[in-house]
Amino acid sequence: MRRLLHALAVGLVGAGIAHIVILLLVPAFSERDAWSRLAMVAAPNKVVRLDAEIGGAPVVKALDPLFFEAACRFELSDGVVRINNAGKVPYWSASVYDRSGQNVYNFNDRTATDGNLDFVVLTPAQMIELRKGLPEEFAKSIFVETPIDEGIVVVRAFVPDASWKPEVSRFLDGISCEMQ
Repeated sequence: MRRLLHALAVGLVGAGIAHIVILLLVPAFSERDAWSRLAMVAAPNKVVRLDAEIGGAPVVKALDPLFFEAACRFELSDGVVRINNAGKVPYWSASVYDRSGQNVYNFNDRTATDGNLDFVVLTPAQMIELRKGLPEEFAKSIFVETPIDEGIVVVRAFVPDASWKPEVSRFLDGISCEMQ
């Protein structure tokens, strides 16, 4: 019985130490989230390549080697953000994440007009204002109405084989993320 109590006491003390160490390490890991990493390499509304094809270590680790990725941080406090590109690739998808990394909205080239990458991210209040007088350049855009004021847009493009790498790279490099 004495050995059992001793083992339980050692186990509880060890678990307590492990929990304290984890709590002390949380700030170190929370400063390395996707938002912070993107903020270190680019200002808002600047497109950043996430894949390793651009040379050097990727900003955020890509999960699938058959996809190249680019991201853009945005802030909607001063207006809407338009993401577009006239290029064509076999497949692309776009996702909007809030600052903490929760997926807010996603779609792909199959839901876009003519398969073109052209969408506007805006708040519900901005959508109401925009409907009063829709600019001509937004005629074929997809409107992504989000309840967030700042976030990250990630565009992924499929690379079927090595011959597509230059074309997909040009597509991602040609993406604009502009405040309108």
